[in-house]
Amino acid sequence: MTESTSNARWEGDLTSGEGTMTVGADRWSGSYTFASRFEGSGDATTPEELLGAAHAGCYSMAFSNMAAKEGHTPESVETTAVVHLGKDDQGGLITKVELRMQASIPGIEEDTFQDLAEKAKAGCPVSRLFDTEITLDATLR
Repeated sequence: MTESTSNARWEGDLTSGEGTMTVGADRWSGSYTFASRFEGSGDATTPEELLGAAHAGCYSMAFSNMAAKEGHTPESVETTAVVHLGKDDQGGLITKVELRMQASIPGIEEDTFQDLAEKAKAGCPVSRLFDTEITLDATLR
C-alpha cells in the first residue's frame, strides 16, 4: 500500500484570508482564496480543482488499464473532471462530478469502449471516494 501526502496552510479569516496548498514533497504549490473557491474569481486555485485533477488522472489510468487488459491499448486518453460545489443545510457540498473523456483506441468497438468506460468510472479509486453523482461522457476518437 502506498501513501501520498499533501498539505495546506490558511492564514486569516474565511473571506479575507488566503492559503497555500502543496502537493507531495513540493511537487506543486499554489494559492487559494475565498474568492477563487466561492466566487469563481481571481487567479488562485481551489480544493475542488485539485480534486478534479486527481479524479481525471485516476480515471484515465483506470480506463487505460482496463482497456489494455481486454487487448485494446489506448493511444491516448484525455479526461476532464468538472467538480460542482454547492450547499446544503450543513454548508458546502460537492454535488456532482462530470467526467468527460476522449480516447483514441484503434480497432475497439463502440459498445466495448462504452462498457469499459463505465467500469472504469465505477472502479477508479477516486470515484469510489465520492459520495455524490458522477456522470460520464465518453467519446471514442
